[in-house]
Amino acid sequence: MSTQVSTTVGRFVWHEHASPGAAKAQEFYKQLLGWEFEVFKPGEVDYAMISSGGRTHGGFPPVPAGTPPHWVGSVQVESADETVEKSKAAGGSVIVDPMDIPEVGRYAVVADPQGAVVAVFQPASDGPMGEGVFVWDELVTSDVEDAKRFYGDVFGWTTADMDMGGGFTYTMFKRSGDDVAGAMPLGDIPAPPHWLPYIAPDDIDATTARAKELGATVKREPWDVEGVGRLSIVQDPAGAVFGLFKPSA
Repeated sequence: MSTQVSTTVGRFVWHEHASPGAAKAQEFYKQLLGWEFEVFKPGEVDYAMISSGGRTHGGFPPVPAGTPPHWVGSVQVESADETVEKSKAAGGSVIVDPMDIPEVGRYAVVADPQGAVVAVFQPASDGPMGEGVFVWDELVTSDVEDAKRFYGDVFGWTTADMDMGGGFTYTMFKRSGDDVAGAMPLGDIPAPPHWLPYIAPDDIDATTARAKELGATVKREPWDVEGVGRLSIVQDPAGAVFGLFKPSA
């Protein structure tokens, strides 16, 4: 196994925007973040891939009408089929059974016991994955403790809790000692359990303001987390929610 595969197994490597309003969303992200799009054809279906910094980072798959708009991240695994079986054994459900994507790899989508959705991806080759656009993935869940169990069983993640003060605990998911994702309680957030991807702009405040101008809804205005960075939460014009994050210098 190559170094690339060894170091990316168990980590988020791809993000997809699932929405019937894909064209509207693509124009929004193009204007907001300067993304370009390359059309890939796995068979007879056009798939618009996000291109930035000379690499691809995710895509906009065609979805059925009525699909709730959302972002879904893909975690790289050694075997999509085995990971799906682990998910079922741990109490998860299968949204998309393992399937082959010609020239790309094998893919499936599962939901954890609380209903948060995540994809699993077994690449066909060990080419480099895109980095630097999607910089963090955060699970917002109604049961952090059960999520620790589930993702430990499915992806082999370990955890470390961080006391953020005020009675708030943030959980870090780890793989081989490195931070790969985070988790926090749903609390009074008016949404079901979900995974939230964070995108890195140069300027949180300016990008958040520009998102408003482009028709987005700001779910949470920019705020600082001491020792971590500055963040905001945005819902794009198609309805999918994402975060903006710039780490502390």
